[in-house]
Amino acid sequence: MSNNSILLKIENKVAYITLNRPEVFNSFNREMAFSLQSVLDDCKTNNEVRAIVLTGNGKAFCAGQDLKEVTDPELNPGFKKILDEHYNPIITRIRAIKKPVVAAVNGVAAGAGANIALACDIVVAHENVSFIQAFSLIGLVPDSAGTFFLPRLIGFQKALALAMLGDKISASDAEDMGMIYKCVPTEEFETTIEKLAVKLANMPTKALGMIKELFNQSMTNDLEAQLALESKLQIEAAQSEDYAEGVAAFIEKRKPNFKGK
Repeated sequence: MSNNSILLKIENKVAYITLNRPEVFNSFNREMAFSLQSVLDDCKTNNEVRAIVLTGNGKAFCAGQDLKEVTDPELNPGFKKILDEHYNPIITRIRAIKKPVVAAVNGVAAGAGANIALACDIVVAHENVSFIQAFSLIGLVPDSAGTFFLPRLIGFQKALALAMLGDKISASDAEDMGMIYKCVPTEEFETTIEKLAVKLANMPTKALGMIKELFNQSMTNDLEAQLALESKLQIEAAQSEDYAEGVAAFIEKRKPNFKGK
């Protein structure tokens, strides 16, 4: 299935979403931003989808904002609309969807492209990839939740330095500093992504969604509130069909067959 600047393929309970403007390194314009939001909404409600992979077509994952759009007096929607209507809704959708979202970073991830990747649940990149907080290099500030996630991932001092200096960070260094989950050899990238996505799609989806909610809330909760939420969601998880299946499979010494319910 295609939607111009966004491609969607559903296979083995995994939705593969591909940013599809390779001629401009998958940089975002208004159409692409709205298309991605629409596809994420569809994946959220589609019961056949139990895991999501976000990647890019061609040499880049995403180079951020298409600067031709913002410098064209007729096309430019203005930065308020770009943030309020394009990037912020994409970030909130990725974090709110109760299914695992994997960023399969196939090439350079710069600016908003880097921060969209970092907002995903699991980030895997091949060894030739680089991440760049490119905003300061053109006189802007990080957006797309970069100032929220980056310091939480790698620490305040290093995140601030990367945001100010706009350093290019290799996938290997990104893994070492905890920015991403894993850097893999280029020739193993596609296989690694497929295996990871299929594994997630066959896990207890409801529990994974609750884990995601717990980690989301831990960003702002105090200890007492987090303990209360853990208790609430654990009780809900224990009432799921997948929990019953998981316990039965453990007792019977067999592989569980989770249904995501």
